[in-house]
Amino acid sequence: GDGGGPPASATPGRAQVFAVVVDTFLEKLPGPGRAPPRGDLTLLLPLCSYQRFANCYRCFYKLQPEMTRSIYDQFVSQLQTSVKEEIQEVKDEGNLEMLFNSLDKIVEEAKNQEEPAWRPSGIPEEDVRSTMVPYLLKHRSYLRKILKEKEEENRKVAEFVLAGRDKIAELQQLIEAHKHTWQ
Repeated sequence: GDGGGPPASATPGRAQVFAVVVDTFLEKLPGPGRAPPRGDLTLLLPLCSYQRFANCYRCFYKLQPEMTRSIYDQFVSQLQTSVKEEIQEVKDEGNLEMLFNSLDKIVEEAKNQEEPAWRPSGIPEEDVRSTMVPYLLKHRSYLRKILKEKEEENRKVAEFVLAGRDKIAELQQLIEAHKHTWQ
């Protein structure tokens, strides 16, 4: 059922594509009552071929063909379950769902970028310069701003010190005046 899925026009996310690939792979396994796979998948999954399974246990197959088929069906069923569990474990451990979604987001954001993405030129000196110069210019402007703030701070402190000296000079003159008055 496509009931709760996204509209047909929307591009499926990487997580969805991965899930579909896994499901398709599992469907291709020759499960109970299914014919063995054809083409490349037979090369990938030689153990899943019923003919090969029967050949491995030829004597038993001749004596009990139905039992052989039943054992084979159980084997494939358990294999499918095992593969599903392993894939789910890998998805959980690697947090693939989140990584796929973040990759989709990055690709989506990159579509709106007008300028092309950075690529190495093949000349290491130029690549380093193109990376370092903007950073160093930014750092220089930051240091200039800090320097300006410190210079302003020092100017205010200098003004405060000069005002203090003037005050001390005034007090000294006042003391001298009082001294003369008492004499």
